[in-house]
Amino acid sequence: MHHTPFTSRRLLARLLLAVLVAAAFPARADELADVQRLYYAGQAATAMQRVDQALATNPRDPQMRFLKGVMLTDAKRNMEAIAVFQKLSDEFPDLPEPYNNLAALYAAQGDYAKARAALEQALRMNPNYATAHENLGDVYAALAAQSYARAQKLDPANATVAPKLALVRDLYKRAAPVASAASAASTSKGTP
Repeated sequence: MHHTPFTSRRLLARLLLAVLVAAAFPARADELADVQRLYYAGQAATAMQRVDQALATNPRDPQMRFLKGVMLTDAKRNMEAIAVFQKLSDEFPDLPEPYNNLAALYAAQGDYAKARAALEQALRMNPNYATAHENLGDVYAALAAQSYARAQKLDPANATVAPKLALVRDLYKRAAPVASAASAASTSKGTP
């Protein structure tokens, strides 16, 4: 099965942590910034301890919970990350970022139907969410590739399917280096 180049760095809405109801938790802004600095400086274990301490004090803090989900995703603890983002989306259904991150995790598992549903929900919450629009396009392309591959398997004599499948796969071969370069550029600039 051909998987699309979904990467956690490209799909996760890391820059949007500050957008997550910052006004509701002003005293936590410094603590959140400190934890982010620790995490992106390579001190993941210490950062996770600080997140857990903060959540013990304030378990409904959406920013810390979101950061924990990002950290769990980066640690390849995807089922735990899905649980964090799902609970966030249940408790704060108007925030699009948790839906986007759920979509990234579902897509990484190859569950494009769930990814599509999560992205559509993110876009209902924020129709101008460019990252979710891009990710939805990626999901549709992955679904197209799956359909073309299935059609080719069912009807190998159909000459129109193979070029379409090749085109979608070529799209991802070309997009993967661009996504990796963009990720490296945002990381090198200190972008969370």
